[in-house]
Amino acid sequence: VQLQASGGGLVQAGGSLRLSCVVSESTINYYVTGWFRQAPGKEREFVAAISWTEGSTYYADSVKGRFTISRDNAKNTMILQMNSLKPEDTAIYYCAADRRSLSWDDSIMTFTTKKEHISAWGQGTQVTVSS
Repeated sequence: VQLQASGGGLVQAGGSLRLSCVVSESTINYYVTGWFRQAPGKEREFVAAISWTEGSTYYADSVKGRFTISRDNAKNTMILQMNSLKPEDTAIYYCAADRRSLSWDDSIMTFTTKKEHISAWGQGTQVTVSS
């Protein structure tokens, strides 16, 4: 699996940004894909994830209600729409993909808690939110 992230940039607090990630994988339906972020001096943390089959989504509490993850099946592209951005959202954002199990609940539990096992990562894109 190859992941190519784009978007990001500099925005003022309260503004919006849109990240995209093209997933080069013909069997994408067998994967969980999502976004993580890493701020300077902090560990990489989960942001949001989506299932390519049923479209189920899952969010970190810190972004729930502000960020929306979606996918365009025809273009194999995952999108993260980020609204009401805060300075604490400043980080490098990485898209990620990993094989899923039949159970969405089991898949998302593994994806969000065992990032060291994730098989594919994009190159990262910088998001900076000024106060």
